[in-house]
Amino acid sequence: MIHNYKKVDGELQLLDRAEPGCWINISPPFTNEELEEVASLYDIPLDFLTDSLDIDERSRYEKEDDVRLIVLNAPIKNDFQSEIASFYVTIPIGVILTTDNIITISSHGNVVLDSFVKDAVKHFDPANECQFVLQIFEQTVFHYLRCLKQLNLKRNHIEQELYDSSRNKELKELLSIEKSLVFFVNSLSSNELLKMKMKRTDFLRIRHDEDLTDFFEDIIIDNSQALEMANVYTNILNGTMDAYSSIISNNLNKVIQRLTLVTIILMVPTLVASFFGMNVPLPFEKSNMSFVAIIVASSLVSLLIAWYFQRKRLF
Repeated sequence: MIHNYKKVDGELQLLDRAEPGCWINISPPFTNEELEEVASLYDIPLDFLTDSLDIDERSRYEKEDDVRLIVLNAPIKNDFQSEIASFYVTIPIGVILTTDNIITISSHGNVVLDSFVKDAVKHFDPANECQFVLQIFEQTVFHYLRCLKQLNLKRNHIEQELYDSSRNKELKELLSIEKSLVFFVNSLSSNELLKMKMKRTDFLRIRHDEDLTDFFEDIIIDNSQALEMANVYTNILNGTMDAYSSIISNNLNKVIQRLTLVTIILMVPTLVASFFGMNVPLPFEKSNMSFVAIIVASSLVSLLIAWYFQRKRLF
């Protein structure tokens, strides 16, 4: 779907056709014919549109004639149903700057562009393309921070459940969180390099505007903080996974040890019964109390061995 938006009297309105200074948002579903029509209509390379749909596309910028392309990665919830699938993945968002319009395209619906469609971003105006691009950067970083907080809360909740029982379900959820954090670290690192290079080369042509320059620097700082948070959460999760692996291994060793000790204790009555069950003359075989005496003696020996193990704190 191709929608055209423009601010009129401070309100975002949907236009029937594109006008100079409007925002053109291309969101799924769409066809290749529609993309070719947009590329031809606005005189932009078709690669600028198709590259932004590649899920593995890294953050970068490119310029051809008067058309500029910016590709950055944003987080979305993973709809793929699997026990070990990550909770979040990152997808590229393409921002194309033409002489008259700004075009955004993404292969999936995402919260970042939806916040602009819902006019939930303050001081948002598609006519001011440089500020609009910076606001897209800002909302992307904010969404990363929100997702990181949600992942951290989920990790804490899973850890509380693992204190009581070490089930495979919680361990698989920790693995899904770890995969999400890997996606975040890679994408945030790529986005940070993109923004620093854009600032250094003045790709947005805002060097003369002190307010926008300061705004851009604040976004870079926020992105660095989000990247640091993702790295910290990744290290904490790795430590948690290693600790629980050690705990599970230790618990298994304790169970095996206790079963071995129980086997040793039960071996004594079995050994005594085996001796007296042989077809050879044995003491007390003619006594009426021989069976009771044997049971009592073997039980005492078993209790003595159990007391010894208890004293050595093997139980």
